Amino acid sequence: MRLVLLADPPRGVSLYADKVVLDAFRSLWHEPRPANPPARAWHDWSLVAVLVVLAMAEALFRPDVQWRPLALVLGATPLLTLLWRRSHPLLMVVLAFTSHVVVHYAPFFPHHQSESLYSAAFVLLLPYSLLRWGSGREAVIGLAFVQGTHAAIIPGSAADLTESLAGVAVLLLPAALGASVRFRTTSRIREIDQVKLREREQIARELHDTVAHHVSAIAIQAQAGRAVASTSPAAALEALKVIESEASRTLAEMRTMVGILRQTDEPTLAPQPGVADIMLLAQRAGGSPVIDVAPSGDLGDLTPSVDAAMYRLAQESITNAVRHARRATRISVAVAGDRECVRLTVTDDGEPSTTSSFPASSTSTGSGSSMGYGIVGMTERAALLGGTLHAGPNRGRGWTVTAVLPRNGSSR
Repeated sequence: MRLVLLADPPRGVSLYADKVVLDAFRSLWHEPRPANPPARAWHDWSLVAVLVVLAMAEALFRPDVQWRPLALVLGATPLLTLLWRRSHPLLMVVLAFTSHVVVHYAPFFPHHQSESLYSAAFVLLLPYSLLRWGSGREAVIGLAFVQGTHAAIIPGSAADLTESLAGVAVLLLPAALGASVRFRTTSRIREIDQVKLREREQIARELHDTVAHHVSAIAIQAQAGRAVASTSPAAALEALKVIESEASRTLAEMRTMVGILRQTDEPTLAPQPGVADIMLLAQRAGGSPVIDVAPSGDLGDLTPSVDAAMYRLAQESITNAVRHARRATRISVAVAGDRECVRLTVTDDGEPSTTSSFPASSTSTGSGSSMGYGIVGMTERAALLGGTLHAGPNRGRGWTVTAVLPRNGSSR
């Protein structure tokens, strides 16, 4: 009896393992699709054309095919799913594997023999596309559907166990390959983004040095102009010309540098969203949970940095509450302003959970990280503007995020 107790894992270890598995599943479920999948190109049409020709040849000349016209139609039509395998991977998986089951159980074939053509092996390309280009939930649903159709075709008796396991492996192999390619591509993109980020940081330093040099020259010329204005108007006029030249050069260099520092290839001409746009977040979310936005106090004349920061903090808090607050029915967003500061409070009524999107309660005292997601990024943004941010569970139900920023956005 003692050996059995020692062999059982401690309850804490078991709960931790369950939490890890649950977090991993949630992360997979909320994984978005990769951005900008390749558009349908000539090689996609060529692939379908070659497979259609092979299906026609097989339907016409394979000796054991009896219903040749019907076998050709049922074998060639699903090949069209390859044309949309990247843009609609889950739908194409459902259509192709459903047709595979229909062909297998078609009642008009003699002795219940399947009229599937060998070209039906093209379906192995679809699990690859599902894991390579689908979202997390599409991958989970699609793989479950694939395995379900496989189980429907191959009985689960002991005599067929080896064949069934081999089929599962064959179906999962292209899916694993697609996931591997996706992981490697994503890692490569992140590495490139890091390189770009370091380069932008260097450019920002250069911008600082350049602007500081020109501003110093402008200040010196302004002082000189004031000193000689009463005795030598011509010299003062020359100083003004130098100031104008230096200011124009500084403005041109700043425009060039800021253009380089932009994250997107094309400049964004729309104004930055601010406190007045927080209401739009509730309108775009819709559905459940209900989002209530309550502005109050003096919210006008905020500096652009504080105005944009309040919107981003509200956006991040609402997004995390919608995604991770279990069984939440309402999210309350309060924005209040006074003479010195502006305060944001976002509260949800979700169930108590230790797996919130915010890892721990935190007050910004100068975070050492500038990661652009979750509590770390929010804390850093607030601290850079001289404010504070606190996030943590409520007593009973829900989670609250509170951010306080000075109206003038004083840096720390």
